Amino acid sequence: MNKKVIDFIENIKYDDKGLVPVVAQDYNDNTVLMVAFMNKEALIKTFETFKVHYYSRSRGKLWLKGETSGNVQIVKEIYFDCDKDCLLVKIEQVGIASCHTGHRSCFYRTISKDGEISIVAEKVFNPEDVYKK
Repeated sequence: MNKKVIDFIENIKYDDKGLVPVVAQDYNDNTVLMVAFMNKEALIKTFETFKVHYYSRSRGKLWLKGETSGNVQIVKEIYFDCDKDCLLVKIEQVGIASCHTGHRSCFYRTISKDGEISIVAEKVFNPEDVYKK
């Protein structure tokens, strides 16, 4: 990794837990697929492999997206906001989905101004088949 990338990683404004929110967006059609978090280690691994790594807050560890499901995310572009406290990763979604619920995107529900919740996308895989406990 070159010095410019290392400087970039060091100068991200991580929160008090050492995390930065990351929006994953499909490179081809701009669908917002998910929001997750990275720590420095995840960002370093992402730059080293060009496969997106996140930090799992629930498991308390580094996680390569798709390590269980096969639905890997390949980095195409990385954007950062004006405050350097949020990242947008444009990715090529390898596999059919990014959401552990079986939907292509984690954003598969809407809520109307009246509070009615609707599911607006069908599942593309059965999570029980993929995430056997």
